[in-house]
Amino acid sequence: MSESALTAVRHRSAELAPSERRNDDVGVATAQVAGTQCVARVPGAARSAKIQDRHLERLAIVYVRQSSPQQVVEHRESRARQYALADPAVTLGWLRSRVLVIDEDQGQSGRSAEQRLGFQRLLAELTMDPVGIVLGLEMSRLARSSKDWHHLLEICALFGVLLGDQDGWYDPNDSNDRLLLGLKGTMSEVELFTMRNRLERGKLNKAQRGELFLSVPVGYVKLPSGPIALEPDEQARGVVQLILDKLVEIGSLYGVFRYLAQHRIRIGFRLRQGPRRGELEWRRPTLLTVSAILKHPIYAGAYVFGRRPRDPKQRAMGRKSGSWVAMDKWKVLIHGCLPAYITWEPYLANQQRLHQNRTRPTTAGCARRGSALLSGRLVCGTCGRRLRPTYAARHTPHYSCVRHLLEGHEQTCYGLSAGPIDALVIQQVLRALEPAALELSLPAVASVEQQRARLNEHWKQNLERVRYDVQRAERQYQLVDPENRLVARTLEQRGEETLRHQRQLEDDDDRFLREQPASLTDDERTRIRTLAEDIPTLWKAPGTTHADRKEVIRCLVERVVAQVRPDSEYVDVTIAWQGGFTSQHEIVRPVRLYTQLRDYERLLNRIAELRRAGRTAVSIAARLNDEGFMPPKRCGPFIPETVRGLMARRGLKHERAGERLAADEWWLSDLARRLKLSGPKLRDWACRGWVHARQTPAQKLWVLWADEEELRRLAALKGRSTRGANTYPERLTSPKTR
Repeated sequence: MSESALTAVRHRSAELAPSERRNDDVGVATAQVAGTQCVARVPGAARSAKIQDRHLERLAIVYVRQSSPQQVVEHRESRARQYALADPAVTLGWLRSRVLVIDEDQGQSGRSAEQRLGFQRLLAELTMDPVGIVLGLEMSRLARSSKDWHHLLEICALFGVLLGDQDGWYDPNDSNDRLLLGLKGTMSEVELFTMRNRLERGKLNKAQRGELFLSVPVGYVKLPSGPIALEPDEQARGVVQLILDKLVEIGSLYGVFRYLAQHRIRIGFRLRQGPRRGELEWRRPTLLTVSAILKHPIYAGAYVFGRRPRDPKQRAMGRKSGSWVAMDKWKVLIHGCLPAYITWEPYLANQQRLHQNRTRPTTAGCARRGSALLSGRLVCGTCGRRLRPTYAARHTPHYSCVRHLLEGHEQTCYGLSAGPIDALVIQQVLRALEPAALELSLPAVASVEQQRARLNEHWKQNLERVRYDVQRAERQYQLVDPENRLVARTLEQRGEETLRHQRQLEDDDDRFLREQPASLTDDERTRIRTLAEDIPTLWKAPGTTHADRKEVIRCLVERVVAQVRPDSEYVDVTIAWQGGFTSQHEIVRPVRLYTQLRDYERLLNRIAELRRAGRTAVSIAARLNDEGFMPPKRCGPFIPETVRGLMARRGLKHERAGERLAADEWWLSDLARRLKLSGPKLRDWACRGWVHARQTPAQKLWVLWADEEELRRLAALKGRSTRGANTYPERLTSPKTR
């Protein structure tokens, strides 16, 4: 309840003029409120034996509560009877100054103590042990929850506090009184549930007729006679229709929101409260508002009830409403009973599109800006899960299957680089679009012109609205007495603000027309037709984003299945096209290791065959390239160094470009193998001059000289060479004269 309402109630209670009279066993307190006499019956004038002197020495608390603000305003008799309970307390022996009235809970329901500051204050007063009695018109005024009611009883029993209502006095420590208080609390709770069930059933019955409207969404108004009608403002209806149409065109909720923000389109809201209630106010769109428009079934002419039922668990956590439920769990769904913007079939298609845009294992997700064009469409041929695009480095996407990570077992599904499979799908999509290129050129021009005409109409409506506001402000100023400056100044300021708004809109409209004229020029039409007819050029155009390319692929391709094997670079690809047709393809993916190549053994056998024929590494590399062999990563042709490494795997000796070694000369790799030393370390010794060495003139291969004595010295140097050692004996680092 608001502070102003509480103040009004307290002022009204201060005007009560109580008078008292006594009967044999019943005292009656009267109060005159707004010309009406109210009577509060309380226990008898002869003080009960339960009220002792220790109770009179403490406070007497009168608890006042009404369930709703409407009851506070309309049920004045009940309010007056509750305030009048202070007079019987004085009659029974309490001083007027020792009677405390707690009325902070005016307009609060008694079903819970969470929002009832007055009840919490009452409990605090009881625990501080200055209270002798608590008075209430009925026990239901104190609490309608068994938990809160028995909590109050326990505290009153602990501190020896009496309870009193219009039926008598009660001592919580007395067994009979405790039983009676427990029954009263149970009856109050049952009464609350009965009233709640009655209201809920009445609400459901009205909803089943399609007549329950607590509020209406944007684009609709509730007529005074009861029915629901479309928004009478033409521009407000046009914005709602634009949002629904743009979802079909753009395909995503956030895309529609960005379109509205980019073109500075505002949404018209009918104010539901305040002095301007019912007036149309234009606000910037929010993501929540756009989502509500796209998901609400009322825009398809359907009445629904129970889309978001109340959940007791959510309410216990402080949330006012529950979670959204599926369509088959709605309590009421009536088709065609309300004016609609779209039909039911497009509405279901929109909901399916929004559902597919969610990032879930079973949904395709929204077309984002990443360069992996098959996100949401590529499926693993082994497990059937969607392959997830990842970006280890910029512009190098990779599709991977994470089934083994989710299920915690060894990896059986493998991914692949996005480049080869994306190139295959792009090639097939462009080939499928070639026959329709000419047919697409004409709708492309019409679509651009329609979009510009729609935006231009929206700006014209903005100007028409602001001109009306200017004329209205001028008429209001002319009707006021010029000498009444208190009103005239306000109208002058309002008129100046309206004129500034008009000038701003006119400038924005001129800027919009310069950037996007209402009609296309001949050059623009020709350029659009040319691009539409040359689809490959349009596909590669700088203005075509990855999201645009993904949308084109999704229009034609339902899904792509890739069968990736760890022991082969060849991947079987199945493209399932929209309409049911499927096509089979094979691509070659880059792999990391030679052992992953399908023709690895054939490659080694071919190298061995060429080597036995006396060919050098240079000629073998050239022959392999001519025959179509490719390295694993497919980043270039075979080179002699690569061939020599493969020859070493087969134990084949390779030539050193015809170089002849002198006595006691070693190739670096052979000497490193003899000393059981790493090649880089031995090359470092050669560069330092710790061993005699030279390089071949053609291939720059290292040739080292070492006789038996030098071999022993190098072995000793190796024994002293440890991590962190910086100094060595000169005798170990100085080679003997050759």
